[in-house]
Amino acid sequence: MLMYKWRINPQENIRIMIKKSSVKIAVVGATGNVGRTILQILAERGYPASNITAIASNRSANRSVSYGEDDILTVQPLNNFDFSTYDIGLFSPGAKVSAEYAPKAAAQGCIVIDNTSHFRMDQDIPLVIPEINAEALKLHKNRNIIANPNCSTIQLLMALKPLHDRAKIKRVVVSTYQSVSGAGQEAMDELTQQTKGLFTNMTVPPACFNKPIAFNVIPQIDVFQEDNYTKEEWKMMVETHKILDPTIKLTATCVRVPVYIGHSISVNIEFDSAISPAQARQALRQFKGVTVMDDPNNLSYATPLEGTGDDDVFVSRIRQDTSVEHGLNLWVVSDNVRKGAALNAIQIMECLVPSR
Repeated sequence: MLMYKWRINPQENIRIMIKKSSVKIAVVGATGNVGRTILQILAERGYPASNITAIASNRSANRSVSYGEDDILTVQPLNNFDFSTYDIGLFSPGAKVSAEYAPKAAAQGCIVIDNTSHFRMDQDIPLVIPEINAEALKLHKNRNIIANPNCSTIQLLMALKPLHDRAKIKRVVVSTYQSVSGAGQEAMDELTQQTKGLFTNMTVPPACFNKPIAFNVIPQIDVFQEDNYTKEEWKMMVETHKILDPTIKLTATCVRVPVYIGHSISVNIEFDSAISPAQARQALRQFKGVTVMDDPNNLSYATPLEGTGDDDVFVSRIRQDTSVEHGLNLWVVSDNVRKGAALNAIQIMECLVPSR
């Protein structure tokens, strides 16, 4: 294993001085939507295929997965996999699998960056969006595990952070319009089959969702809790508190929509001091990872189609909310599989493993 030396630098955040060409990366859950996207982004960013190992369940072992345009990786089985020679483990195999195998990998000296929900609210595990709270990465040494936030939380906080720095946020009301890819490949297939069924007079009963998703919207993501909020809505609140500011009051309604890729969020924000739409646009334009697409006169605003395949979070429809003293409304769009999962995990890694 490579030896790590921690250095705290205001410009570079917290880095482990390892060259990109030598870091060894295990991608766990490599055959799923997020895992395949992780492999795609790693290839785009120039990590050599010889240092990447694709890992999945035993039933996926020995399958082939693409790495960039020219390379093919053979999937290795997760059961009894030896992580001791790997520097980073990028995990997205599902919460139950991560709960069992992430601690094993971490105990073998591999830094685990986990995309599942399992570790997010553990107080001794950092929950990180690199543009917002990279300084929390120093806490990874507690258990050698770093948690990736929920996809909707990531894109929401990318929009809130530069505004919160300009004028303190008091309260946020969120309505999400989340694509089926957030529920995995089977959910995407269900949307396809139900759509075909409607045009061929065949009924395809729901399996991934509680209602048909084709030509429909479903005001439920994850299970209902005792207060009648869903777990997805709860996640947005508690993750906002852990990452950005525990004093922000947030309420959410999360809705599944018949879109394949890309989540959209309607955001109403109440501040404790004045901030104009022009000031908000300026703050957002200056924030790395955000693209402002907001010109109503020319019908310029973001939709999931514009966001798909892009690394940035798009912010549109920036306007004053005149129903409160200091309020704004925003429309926020992002590729939930890239920035909402795979890219954010890789960016966390790159806070630890800088480019050459």
